[in-house]
Amino acid sequence: MDIVGKSWEIQEKIEERFKGLGKGKYGRVLKMSRKPTGEEYRKTIMLAGLGVILIGMLGFGIYWAAKLIRP
Repeated sequence: MDIVGKSWEIQEKIEERFKGLGKGKYGRVLKMSRKPTGEEYRKTIMLAGLGVILIGMLGFGIYWAAKLIRP
């Protein structure tokens, strides 16, 4: 089989996998989804950043307490 035939075969396999993507249990979610507005995006970034900072502070606090308890 030549390279073109193999390419078509691979392409058909890929298309077959994604054929039912919009119909299964995730189809409804995909149909309802939309691009977030700038304000929604900024709020998401701010909350994620705040979470990273809080978890970092918690980890540093645990590290600092462990150093005080066992020098």
